[in-house]
Amino acid sequence: MLSIDVLAQLKQCFVDNSLYKLQTVQSLWSGYGDISRYVSPKLNTTFIVKHISPTNELVHPRGWNTQTSHQRKLQSYQVEANFYRGYASLCDEYCAVPKLLAEFSQSQQQVLVLQDLDQIGFSLRKDQASMADVKLGIKWLAYFHARFLQQDSCDLWPIGTYWYLATRQDEFQTMKPSQLKDAAQAIDTVLNQARFQTTVHGDAKLANFCFPDNNGANKLAAVDFQYVGKGVGVKDLAYFLGACFNQNDLFTHEKHLLDEYFLYLKNALYHYHIKVDFVSLQQEWRSLYSVAWADFHRFLLGWSPGHYKINHYMQRQTDIALAFLVN
Repeated sequence: MLSIDVLAQLKQCFVDNSLYKLQTVQSLWSGYGDISRYVSPKLNTTFIVKHISPTNELVHPRGWNTQTSHQRKLQSYQVEANFYRGYASLCDEYCAVPKLLAEFSQSQQQVLVLQDLDQIGFSLRKDQASMADVKLGIKWLAYFHARFLQQDSCDLWPIGTYWYLATRQDEFQTMKPSQLKDAAQAIDTVLNQARFQTTVHGDAKLANFCFPDNNGANKLAAVDFQYVGKGVGVKDLAYFLGACFNQNDLFTHEKHLLDEYFLYLKNALYHYHIKVDFVSLQQEWRSLYSVAWADFHRFLLGWSPGHYKINHYMQRQTDIALAFLVN
């Protein structure tokens, strides 16, 4: 398979023969390409180029080297392109995302040219989050969920998140027998048939948020929309909190942070002029918070049963969810 000459395409696209690659930012998961930063001296700007170039050799850090995994990744990049084409422009400063500047493809290769968030004031990345950082993430999620509440998203994932049960049958089959495994389908159904649905980010971990240069700025930007699709907002919230806190902090701050999320959500719905029965929405999504945890717990037990995120707090939420399903 011939590789796309990315530099040549970019020079032609932006009419700048002096354009050049500044650096490789990171490789994509399982060797499926890379993300790089390019400079256009003519336009006096930089931009991010995501080059998806699937390898013929299936490589996975945890050994899931299957054709199913390969096809899921290919679809995830198509979904991401659809998001940037059709949805990113609907996001405002309260749930900022990079704009799509250009795109081109050849065979299974795909190139997305995106706005460089570093250049517009979101240059900080964090691997540990303060309480203030977590609240910024919660605010971003609330506004994103409000923006797309009850809206059609047929060209994204039918169910958002990368651990969606229907796409993780290999991992499900490897789970040891348990009450959670027996309830997996019921958990999936309850989440997917909830009355209030939005578009979820689907991989809302700390690494996918870009923090403002000015610590006084009360906004965030987010990247990596490969698993964006329909879902209840608390799926993103549970995953994000689990990525930021250890079990003790989760037990300590859970109530406060849930309250914070729903306060932001209420304000965001007002901001976007979205009329909805907020009392019913909040009641439903609060009741599904533990179910969202149990859903991710099911995935981890099949994918990586020794994963550090499996802790007493996650088990407690799973116990609550299983009791909720019985009632």
